[in-house]
Amino acid sequence: MKAIEESQIAVIIFSKNYANSTWCLDELTHIMKLREEGKQTVFPIFYDVEPTDVRKQKRTYKEAFDKHESESTFSKKIKSWGQAFLNDFQGWFSTPQKQPELENTVKVDSWRNALVEASSISGWETKQIANGHEAQGIKQIVDEISQRLVTLRANEDLVGMRTRVKGLKSELHLESGGVRMIGIWGVGGGGKTTLASFIYDEISSIYFETKAREEVRRVEEGQRMIRARLRHKKVLIVLDDVDHLDQLEALVGSRDWFGEGSRIIITTRDEHILNVHRVDVIHLINLLNIDEAVKLFRKHANREYTPMEDFEQLIKEVVRYASGLPLALKVLGSFLCDKDISMWRSALARLKKIPEDDILRKLRISFDGLKQVEKDLFLDIACFFRRMSKGWAMKMLDSCGSFSAIGIEVLRQKALITTSFEMFDMHDLVQEMAHYIVREKHPKNPEKHKRVWKTNDVRRILDIAATTELDKIEAIDFTSIGYDYEESQRFLQVAGNMNKLRWIDLCCSQPFNEERDGDIVPLPGNFPSPQLCFLNAYGCIPQKQLWEGYKYLPNLTHMELSILPNLIKIPDFFGLPKLETFKLYDCPCLEEIHPSIGSLGSLVFLSILCCRSLKMSSSIARIKKLETLLFNDCCLRDEELGSDFWDLPNLKKLNLCYNPLISRLDFRILRLPRLKCLDVSRCYRLVELSELPSNIAVVTADHCSSLESFGDISNYLALPHIQSLINKNIIKNKRMCFRWQGNASEDRFISVALHQHQVPNGIMGRLIRRNTFRLHLPDDWYNDFRGFLICISDVYERNIKITIKQEDPPFDLSHECDEVVDPIYDGQMTFGGYVSFSSLRHTKLLTSSYNIILVTMEHPDESDSDEMSSTYGGIELIPRKSRSDEMQTTDFSKIRDGKLHEELNTFTIQQYDSDSSIEITWRPLSNLQWL
Repeated sequence: MKAIEESQIAVIIFSKNYANSTWCLDELTHIMKLREEGKQTVFPIFYDVEPTDVRKQKRTYKEAFDKHESESTFSKKIKSWGQAFLNDFQGWFSTPQKQPELENTVKVDSWRNALVEASSISGWETKQIANGHEAQGIKQIVDEISQRLVTLRANEDLVGMRTRVKGLKSELHLESGGVRMIGIWGVGGGGKTTLASFIYDEISSIYFETKAREEVRRVEEGQRMIRARLRHKKVLIVLDDVDHLDQLEALVGSRDWFGEGSRIIITTRDEHILNVHRVDVIHLINLLNIDEAVKLFRKHANREYTPMEDFEQLIKEVVRYASGLPLALKVLGSFLCDKDISMWRSALARLKKIPEDDILRKLRISFDGLKQVEKDLFLDIACFFRRMSKGWAMKMLDSCGSFSAIGIEVLRQKALITTSFEMFDMHDLVQEMAHYIVREKHPKNPEKHKRVWKTNDVRRILDIAATTELDKIEAIDFTSIGYDYEESQRFLQVAGNMNKLRWIDLCCSQPFNEERDGDIVPLPGNFPSPQLCFLNAYGCIPQKQLWEGYKYLPNLTHMELSILPNLIKIPDFFGLPKLETFKLYDCPCLEEIHPSIGSLGSLVFLSILCCRSLKMSSSIARIKKLETLLFNDCCLRDEELGSDFWDLPNLKKLNLCYNPLISRLDFRILRLPRLKCLDVSRCYRLVELSELPSNIAVVTADHCSSLESFGDISNYLALPHIQSLINKNIIKNKRMCFRWQGNASEDRFISVALHQHQVPNGIMGRLIRRNTFRLHLPDDWYNDFRGFLICISDVYERNIKITIKQEDPPFDLSHECDEVVDPIYDGQMTFGGYVSFSSLRHTKLLTSSYNIILVTMEHPDESDSDEMSSTYGGIELIPRKSRSDEMQTTDFSKIRDGKLHEELNTFTIQQYDSDSSIEITWRPLSNLQWL
């Protein structure tokens, strides 16, 4: 048994008399146990015996087992007699005596199972190999097993492979039936092929019957051959480096082409192919961690004559450069293995400018397969937007016609980019590959590149004569040099010569100082480029206007002007036919906006903040496509909001925060039929809000200390449909409080945010200091209660997870603190959430078998235990008044399907298919962040 356990391969020779030996059968049982644990490879040889005789115990195998069964029956009788004797005379002994185990009493079944399993493994029949010539057949078997041993020993040396194989094997479900397809996906050079090869060597001869290689001339011929030969066989197929869907359709087009238990492994750089082919699991390849990377690099770089201790710091640099990519570590290790320390330093310095060809060639395959619009998008992200806000980057990219949403998904599926924490990211070497592609034709002439981002290259371009034409540059990153006012002026002069420039993003680290007023240079007449799509200027333009008169910029879609103290005139908008977004911030001298703004047929977003001298223009109030309007501390007056020139048929969001002179808002005068979100926070003199549009969903009126009337909201179905943020005065309105307690909220989610001392009495019986809350549902809850109410204090940035399920076993909260506090908790913010049972019934998810509601805090930083422990909250059921008290059913599919705007989706149902639970995520803070 010890020899068996120390072997990598077990060769079982089934002869006619094999089953007569209980010794052999015991060894076989032990071998098959080791195989099941993945510790051994098994090869059966059928010597003058048919595999079916072994599998079904026929002929000599039947005779042997008849004998074993007879002996087993006799042994059982002996055992029963012995046990009776011990029972009768047990008192004669000071301690009970254990009867010695009798052989063959329990082993016969395990022997049978071991024979069935072993005879199902692909092996050799001596009559079928080498035309029955025994000596030649033995040589063939020895050669194959020897080659197998070489492969096993080679695989044992693969760094980090064991843990990765273990994960993949668990996803293959090798012991279960069906036909299963697994995709291995990831960046080029990441080890996909190595992992697939290892797993093939590991399991092919253990679990599967057929290995075949044949060439066919036509796809149809190959498909017919696969279906005919493999549909009844348990096979293992590896398709490596698939890059087109038609390859999968031709080779593994359907699961019914293969026999029960078959497994297909596909490696690819394109996740989209795997999604379309509907593989069962997509296995993302894991790059090497630091320890594994060092080990792999040493394996390829180490030589006996190389004193590695002198290279420790350089090894760290190489590993950092490779960022866990096996291909890079192998290539660099092999390249540096016979170099001295000075050559290592030289090679590393060169790598930072010129990537190694073998690495670049492998990584570039994915790039070369992209469409041109996707190539441009990838190069823009790699050069300018890595580790930048995804939202901001997409605005700039979309303004240039990049169709970023679909393009970014393509790049992600090709493993060229990732997104984390709402920022773009990618492997270091993938970014380096992109930089090389941009620079490869003119490495020393940045003025000839389409994209310029390196600090030294930007400074070089600033030094170019103002008259030099820069007709190649489409995008340039001036933020890389942290430029001050003087440099921004130099840029504006040079930028006029960039006639293909797509965007300008200017942000002065040292903005304009009024003492330099005499130094102001007029903007060049050729600024900006007619190709410009995005313009952002922050504190860097001291001029009183951007340009004089009419200028035709047919591609400009996004313009932001911030902290421009001298700006007094906004340009003529007639030359900006595609402008979609226009933002003004802190331009104190600006008094009016050019009336041509009303002609903008594409404008959907207009934001004007902290422009105290600016007056509302009737032209603004007639922009037909406008969807969002922010007009904040701008000192609006009632007369500017009370006239009848407001006609914005598509406006959905209106933000009038910090306008202290407004006293009334009457929506009978303001024609805003599609308005959903209204924010009038800190309008301190606002007394009345009346006749809100029927589609209103969010009202924010925080710190409106004079507000007395909210009007009649009893007929506004949309208002509680999603959420309402209201202040302490409005909550006193009986109708609103009536709705808040659920008496008229049969089909609703409601989310309310209140500052300290704003929680009305009776909304919640008690609050408890906990991070997890539990509510047991009574037997009659399904028919007698409308829904449930949650009250949470101080949620900060966390989300709330609500789970409705059957509790088995009971959830233990005994370790939690049960400190009960006053319902009016003196905290920073208190949030209330109401979930109606009816709304969940509409989704076909709620069942009467549920008996528990569990509410859990989820925080992005789980280590923040102090903050988590400060949470107070509670949960209560809201009863019906009577069975006849029913509300009209509303269409709840919008929330379930996620069709509403994300910022309105305070509650999200996370789980659609489970019969055992419903999971809901509540984002209490989302109603504070809708603009």
